[in-house]
Amino acid sequence: MLCISYQPDEKTCIQFVIKVAYFLLSALSLIVCVLAVAFASYRYSQITQFTCEAIPEICRCKLDTVDPLSRTFMFQDVLDCADITSTFSLYLLIQIVLNLLAAIVGFAVCFVMWKDRYQIFYVGIRLHSLIVPGGQQQKV
Repeated sequence: MLCISYQPDEKTCIQFVIKVAYFLLSALSLIVCVLAVAFASYRYSQITQFTCEAIPEICRCKLDTVDPLSRTFMFQDVLDCADITSTFSLYLLIQIVLNLLAAIVGFAVCFVMWKDRYQIFYVGIRLHSLIVPGGQQQKV
């Protein structure tokens, strides 16, 4: 058998399943939050480059006014185009910050669970200075 005397913290199978599910869901939330940050950042960069004109109850925004083939975004039921260029961009900034915080929390949860599970590293080389009297290996 293996010469590693690791005793798992889980006493039952249910505890193990819950820990694995918690780790996998935390990793999934980390990925989703990073994707949400990327999407919101892309949209924010687009909105900051908009040139908008107000038509009654419609705000028509273009990315490049010189290019006739540039994408045109039509926002209906908008009374003022400043709502799009300022308020909506503020909402996107808030979304970026909150998703970034959630991604940091998800990363911290995954890191702590991984470190808690695999914090004991055996180098595998037996040197005289690493052997503690009593025959037990020293943890590194």
